[in-house]
Amino acid sequence: MFRRIGTGVVRHPVWTIVAWLIAAVAIVATAPGLPSNSDESSFLPKSYESIKAADLQVKAFPSAFTPSAIALYQRTDGGKLTAADKQDVARITTELGKKDIDQVQKVVPGQPSKDGRYTMTLVQMDSKKAGQPVQADAAKVLRDDVKQLAKGTDLEVKLGGSAAQALDQQDSSKRGEALIGIGTFLIILVTLLIIFRAPILAILPLVLIGVVASIANGLIAYATKLFGLQANSSVSSILIVVLFGVGTDYFLFLMFRYRERLRAGDEPKQAMVNAVARVGEAIASAAGAVIIAFLALVLSTLGFLKQMGPALAISVTVTLIAGLTLIPAVVSLIGPKVFWPSKSWQREPENARFAALGRGVQRRPALTAALSGLVLIALSLGTLGYKATFDLASGSMPKTKESMVVQDEMQKAYSAGAAAPTDVYLSSTDGKPLDKTAFTSYAEKLGAVDGVASARMSQVNQGGTTADFTVTLKYEASTEKAIDTVGRVRDVAHSTAPDGTEALVGGMSSIYKDINAAVNHDYRTVFPVAALLIMLILGLLLRSVVAPWYLIASVGLGFGATLGATVWIFQDAQGHPGLMFMLPVIMYLFVVAIGTDYNILMIARLREEAREGRDPREAASMALRHAGPTVAAAGFILAATFATMMLAGNALLTEMGFAVSFGIAVAAFVMAMFFTPSLTALIGHAAWWPGNADRAQEPKPGTSAGSDVSGPASGTGDQDSVSHGPAGRRN
Repeated sequence: MFRRIGTGVVRHPVWTIVAWLIAAVAIVATAPGLPSNSDESSFLPKSYESIKAADLQVKAFPSAFTPSAIALYQRTDGGKLTAADKQDVARITTELGKKDIDQVQKVVPGQPSKDGRYTMTLVQMDSKKAGQPVQADAAKVLRDDVKQLAKGTDLEVKLGGSAAQALDQQDSSKRGEALIGIGTFLIILVTLLIIFRAPILAILPLVLIGVVASIANGLIAYATKLFGLQANSSVSSILIVVLFGVGTDYFLFLMFRYRERLRAGDEPKQAMVNAVARVGEAIASAAGAVIIAFLALVLSTLGFLKQMGPALAISVTVTLIAGLTLIPAVVSLIGPKVFWPSKSWQREPENARFAALGRGVQRRPALTAALSGLVLIALSLGTLGYKATFDLASGSMPKTKESMVVQDEMQKAYSAGAAAPTDVYLSSTDGKPLDKTAFTSYAEKLGAVDGVASARMSQVNQGGTTADFTVTLKYEASTEKAIDTVGRVRDVAHSTAPDGTEALVGGMSSIYKDINAAVNHDYRTVFPVAALLIMLILGLLLRSVVAPWYLIASVGLGFGATLGATVWIFQDAQGHPGLMFMLPVIMYLFVVAIGTDYNILMIARLREEAREGRDPREAASMALRHAGPTVAAAGFILAATFATMMLAGNALLTEMGFAVSFGIAVAAFVMAMFFTPSLTALIGHAAWWPGNADRAQEPKPGTSAGSDVSGPASGTGDQDSVSHGPAGRRN
């Protein structure tokens, strides 16, 4: 199949390129916009208690006041607010309410702080549009207007709250995307220049992947709209890295094989056909593992991950198709001039370092496997200290952003939980009005819960069937202590609810608790499903039952080592209260899926060496000698491109950038280089049971031993090495 694809593309390169350009223009021109949603509650299904509570609030208290933006005032000299200051705040609040700003429904004065140094203006917006870009736009207008109204006074005013956080998150994401894009571009350009010493080869993948990126983004927008998925601005930054990182990997695999066939004496166009024929199965299998892993995210209960899975799968699918069609078409048109001005492509390098590493694995496979395994196990011990944090807003932007400054100052000036109180909704189950005489004792029971600062009955709906009890926690809403406290509040609220009533607990801490439960569900569902599907792909590629087990186990060790190292660096060394809650899921999928790519490439080469009659240890040595350079180059580029996410300046992308880049480095330089080949050498022929995939293959009738034959028997997994010796030119 891959030979037919290569032949068709090389015969019609211009038509192939034109088809891609037409597709790019058509998809980009017609694709819908990709909105962003930063409202954490929108990521949860309706079955969770916090979402049921939010729905009940809308029905029972349609006019209830829930601030979407908070203007926080303090004197410029930091002193207590004077009577004149309070009059200025009242005037600003009144005038702000008269502005008729889009999305703004009500503007009311807030409570002053106990120390008299702060006070607030609370702004309510349309709850149905929470987290959407229109409210970020409204926050921008509010921020400008409130600062303008405060001019000429002794007041300093800052705008915070969820709408302001959405605005700051947007700005942070744009800056982060720009930095990530520039960093990724430079890393790929410089690395390819060093590897090939050819400017055309260094620039070509960036141009071609740019076309692929435009098509992928358009298809993602279509899928998001068609299936009603949730979008988040952080996905765009991840997509940049995935498209350029993975795309460059596939470009490298193809170009190394193309160069090999030219060195073997193939005519240039035939060299590209042979390259696609030989590399196609390995690239397709590697991409298939990544796509399957990403699609496993649709089993997640979190909307954010549900959207990310298909988006990344679409990106890798388009990149795979481009790797097998667009890149061969363009390179076949340019021919060997693509390597200009370098002459090194004409001769085989000695790969002395990798040959020495290969000999080390051949002589001491048990020691190599033990040492590399111990390194992975030692790093994995850090996972024992893992803690999660759930504040997606603050994790998605620097602490210096205005909304984050407001959040920090409010926690100091007011009760830490005052900015996001918990609500307990007590409703009658028979539709009759509630017994109001029970309200006081019920509030006292809620207030007595460990970790609760205060509890009071704040309002009853018009029919008297639902009462809202406002519970203020002692801790900021996203902290582990607040989440534990809201769990105790739920227990008391449910167990002490009067006969004939039921209680639902809402608010941000309740949402975070449900997100925690959803993530734990994903650990039990997404992880094993992704692992089983990747094992299936490995089994089909390698025609083995044994190899997939130790390959997936090695990648699992790599995941543990990555999470452990991330915990040590960010929690222990930098003092973070925890890692972002979705990080282990994302890390698992990237490290397991992409880490499996390098295992596939190395073991497929090892299989080919074994088929040439070498014993298992010698085959491992030769596989490391010839496939090692490409695994190293590809692993370095991909790890470095993911590391550019650390330039974004926020906790989420910094942690994700480090974790994934470290995991890929472990996959390439520990697992694929040492652990996998040494284990395969130790297990020997049994690694390929029940088949004989490593046995020497008889040449097909009419085929010389040196010719390039596509298909499993010819070692389709070898994508990146030079040939062992010269081969005759094909006719």
